[in-house]
Amino acid sequence: MFEWIPMMLLVISWAASFVMLALYNLHIFQLNSYKPHEQRAWFQKNFLPAFIGRNLGVLLAPWLTLFCGKVGMILSILLFAVTAYLGRPRKAKKPLVYTARVKRMLVSLGVLMLLTAIVALLIPSVWIGSWKIPLGVGILLPLSHFVAGYYVLAANWVNRPIERSINNWYINDAKRMLREMPSLKVVGITGSYGKTSVKFFLRKLLSAKYNVLMTPESYNTTMGVVKTVRMSLRPTHEIFLCEMGARNIGDIKEICDIVSPRYGVLTSIGPQHLESFKSIDNVIKTKFELRDALPQDGTVFLNWDNEYIRSQNPGRPAVKYGIEREDADYFARDISVSAEGSSFTIARDGKDYRFTTRLIGAHNVLNITGAIAAANTLGVPMEDLIPQVRQLESVPHRLQLIRGGSSLIIDDAYNSNPSGAKAALDTLGQFDGVKILVTPGMVELGSRQEELNRVFGSQAAAVCDYAVLVGEKHAEPILAGLLDAGFPREKAFVEHDLTAALKTVENIRTGGRQKIVLLENDLPDNY
Repeated sequence: MFEWIPMMLLVISWAASFVMLALYNLHIFQLNSYKPHEQRAWFQKNFLPAFIGRNLGVLLAPWLTLFCGKVGMILSILLFAVTAYLGRPRKAKKPLVYTARVKRMLVSLGVLMLLTAIVALLIPSVWIGSWKIPLGVGILLPLSHFVAGYYVLAANWVNRPIERSINNWYINDAKRMLREMPSLKVVGITGSYGKTSVKFFLRKLLSAKYNVLMTPESYNTTMGVVKTVRMSLRPTHEIFLCEMGARNIGDIKEICDIVSPRYGVLTSIGPQHLESFKSIDNVIKTKFELRDALPQDGTVFLNWDNEYIRSQNPGRPAVKYGIEREDADYFARDISVSAEGSSFTIARDGKDYRFTTRLIGAHNVLNITGAIAAANTLGVPMEDLIPQVRQLESVPHRLQLIRGGSSLIIDDAYNSNPSGAKAALDTLGQFDGVKILVTPGMVELGSRQEELNRVFGSQAAAVCDYAVLVGEKHAEPILAGLLDAGFPREKAFVEHDLTAALKTVENIRTGGRQKIVLLENDLPDNY
């Protein structure tokens, strides 16, 4: 009887370490939007650091258990216990959220773990001399650590029928609610970048006349939109601003099939999420799913500064907007941009309207112009938009100014793409002071990622006094671009994480001059 005690202790310690690893993989799966193909791609790129690195000690467990007798069994128990402790959940930028779906997956994971333990205990042991070798416990349990990520995918596959059923119920309920409000104007907003800023700006401008609901923060997935409708839509709402994100062909169509937009805003198209889209043509096709979903008499608002958008047939009644583009319906001219804000003029019906805003950067002027075009078309007079524009506030982490002490921070950390990164550098260049770039670079750019980050480095060299790069792997092409452009090597730093990077910024001596710090991108925990 007593020979089972160390065996059970080994199973318990294995279970503890396996749970920690499963939670880590479940967290990554959530960050990957529960997309199995994206999770598998992440496995391929991160197998060594994420799995071997987290389980290296476990490789010793089979040898200890099988060939070192009782002492080996005890050491294996301790090894699993230490692995569990070291693998415990750490502080994350975006922690694992224990949603109802995650809880259901945890139940399925528990069942799969129990089955693994039972199989391990049922595999016959062999005798070597006077020592009974537990083959199942000694081999199966340690090896299961290295496929823990696939346990998460297996749990997702097991739960797929019930998840599909639950999601369909929620989707149909959201459709019902929208059908019961036939006078509600639905405005879809999408683009490779700029969509969240345009959404926030448009809500402020439309609120001069309408009761407006918008998808909060970055709730731009199918179920995020459904949750917004079910939890927040009220009979008093007159306009629904629906941000639509996409990582794959068909994602925007799926959202449009639910909300049936009458108006659509295409803020931009660029080389974003190329790892999943594979080509810029697929990006264009996906973004224009919004246009295709509009009724024939619906209206699409197009950023006419964007060459990819201009190359397409609008296909619907279109309102074009841009900067200094006289072929657009709404275009900003006489632009004045400084560290204190921006001002610009838009002409309509033979009259000039001068707008001022505290927001900085030409990129913001373009997004505000798009919001003005949509709001005016939807019935808000130009005169009423002037005070609304004056009251606009920075969207968090999108060229947001944060003043404090001897430093001024330009927080553009939410996301980064080639166009947005260049616009952020242009904004940084408008300030007087010691200009410092802090960035891990850009991701999800597919085969062009290294090339575009190298270009980003060369662009930064023309603006920045110092560059602090985050992550040795991601820093390589940016550093190469900086140095190729003649940037001094002693003014370029590479740190392993953001905390260390900010400490380096703090230690830079400027002789009393103000530090202007651009935080460009902040990679999520799955990078």
